[in-house]
Amino acid sequence: MSHTPGPGTRSGRRSGTRSGSFLGEVKDAVTPRATLLVLGVIALQLLFIASYVGALHDPRPKDVPFGVVAPGAAAGRTVDRLERLPGSPLDPRTVADEASARRQIMNREIDGALIMNPEGGRDTLLVASGGGTVLATTLEGIVGKAEQAERRTVRVVDTAPASPHDFDGLSSFYLVVGWCVGGYLCASILAISTGARPANPRRAAIRLIVMALVAIAGGLGGAVIVGPILGALPGSVVDLWGLGALITFAVGAATLALQGVFGIVGIGLAILLVVIAGNPSAGGAFPLPMLPPFWKAIGPWLPPGAGTWTARSIAYFKGNDVTASLLVLWAWAVAGTVITMLAAVLPRRGRQETELPSATPAD
Repeated sequence: MSHTPGPGTRSGRRSGTRSGSFLGEVKDAVTPRATLLVLGVIALQLLFIASYVGALHDPRPKDVPFGVVAPGAAAGRTVDRLERLPGSPLDPRTVADEASARRQIMNREIDGALIMNPEGGRDTLLVASGGGTVLATTLEGIVGKAEQAERRTVRVVDTAPASPHDFDGLSSFYLVVGWCVGGYLCASILAISTGARPANPRRAAIRLIVMALVAIAGGLGGAVIVGPILGALPGSVVDLWGLGALITFAVGAATLALQGVFGIVGIGLAILLVVIAGNPSAGGAFPLPMLPPFWKAIGPWLPPGAGTWTARSIAYFKGNDVTASLLVLWAWAVAGTVITMLAAVLPRRGRQETELPSATPAD
């Protein structure tokens, strides 16, 4: 006697089939490689939070380079008094005269100076808000309290004022961040479109050439936007254009190099270096003397920090003191180019050497 399955049995079979299919799709999707990539994203997320909050949650000035101009023994007494301020916010040193103090500020050797008036009770504080409005304001507060304790007053003179359209002196930082984003996004797109590791030196060279063209266009666009269009930054458009092209290419070449060595993981490493480590340590929101020691130490060696310093120098300090930061950017650009090409050449040579014995005729 035949038995006809009931509706419940057929439904159960269909349900079991769907369940098995779904579990199979999950198993196919959640591969060990995908799991590692997801864990990497979580790590980047947590590092992003730790880096930005760690660098910016409690800014305090520490050993800010500061000049003191005073007659005779008064200079030494003032330097000693400022050195003993709680928390060591200043690193004071004597300066010959006001002209020397102004010159050192414009050369970015010091961030401010106190000019003592021997004939009265009102002194002069020189600051440079173009180097960071927050730092200039902080110096006003520190020196103002120190002067008040001596029953003296102080007037503030801004020797390198930030543009009225450059709120808190942040435009140079945002400009550099934009150039950096263009660099690693372009490199990432090139990787996603044809594979993170270039198959041969020709493809690697093409990527670098495309990166250079993008850098030239992006550098010009950024310089024109912040200059003639928005009036956010003074300074030479040509100089900013060159800086923007260098920053964009340096970051892009470094990203291509990381991709060439580590594959798709290289994109995450580029984000780690440029975004997570580089942006909070760049001295943008808070200038370097106000950052914690770790971020203060790494900032000048990463593209966002070197770029922000140079952009501010071009805009407000007549292009002074940019040699070191430009060398840092050139080092990233050259190293990225060389490693990108080597990553494309070395595996190819390895394959050729492996294939060579099989191509040799047998004796």
